[in-house]
Amino acid sequence: MQILQNLQRLTTQAKLRYQEFRLYDAASYMLNHLTPRQSFELNQDIAYGTKARQLLDIYRTKHPLPQRPLIVFVHGGAWQHGDKKDYVFIGEAFTREGYDVVVLNYHLAPQHIFPSYIDDLTLALNYLDQHQQDLHISTEQLILMGHSAGAFNVMSAIYHPTPYTLECRSKIKAVIGIAGPYHFDYKGDPIAQDAFDQNIPYHEVMPYYFVDHNPIRHCLVVAENDQVVKKSNSDDLDQQLRQCGNYSQIVMIPKTGHITVLGGLSSLFSWHFQTKQSILNFLDEALKAS
Repeated sequence: MQILQNLQRLTTQAKLRYQEFRLYDAASYMLNHLTPRQSFELNQDIAYGTKARQLLDIYRTKHPLPQRPLIVFVHGGAWQHGDKKDYVFIGEAFTREGYDVVVLNYHLAPQHIFPSYIDDLTLALNYLDQHQQDLHISTEQLILMGHSAGAFNVMSAIYHPTPYTLECRSKIKAVIGIAGPYHFDYKGDPIAQDAFDQNIPYHEVMPYYFVDHNPIRHCLVVAENDQVVKKSNSDDLDQQLRQCGNYSQIVMIPKTGHITVLGGLSSLFSWHFQTKQSILNFLDEALKAS
């Protein structure tokens, strides 16, 4: 009876989480429709690999900062959902501040499991670095940013059980994880289990276990009312980063949940939420320190 009750509870939680993602689809459509487009030039569907999902969009700011920093944003969606076309509001939010922005697609579960989506991110980063002149961008001041599953992806590109050949790693000045799962057991998890090999224990996968010492500055953004990803993920990673002598800070965003913490980046709502200004403050310090 207890097992059945636990299963029912997990199923209910999974349904509620999926409903959040579906609501986010509708909200992102509205955000993108209303988002102003004066601050950037957009190049869409640039192939960074040979497979169908290996595409990225580049938002080039019309008013670049002197060092021309580049933000590479990786979307969330439980590794099973999401598309770069839903994040025009992210491109606009930061191009208006002088940043170039890349938003990319990657292969999704359950057809593709870990580490395929990390492979995609690494391939995209190497592509951007190799073709930066042709793409009219610079990877000398590189910032990785991800939301939810995307936050896991950007951390895993840096902290991975099998280190990647990441040609631009020395150029990564900062990494920003928004509501990210960095240290959890995916076995039996109704949301995440299809994105990972259930025969491989989580401590052989989670970025928490592969942190090394480096000069990258880390910002772990936490939603005050997140009902999807536990705050302990950020607390644990922050502690591990600090123990290795790395720079890390946790930023708690009041009045936000797992989805609204990202929506708060939109220029339509950034006046009401602290997400955007908190990240801009962090980036300003990170770029000055580099």
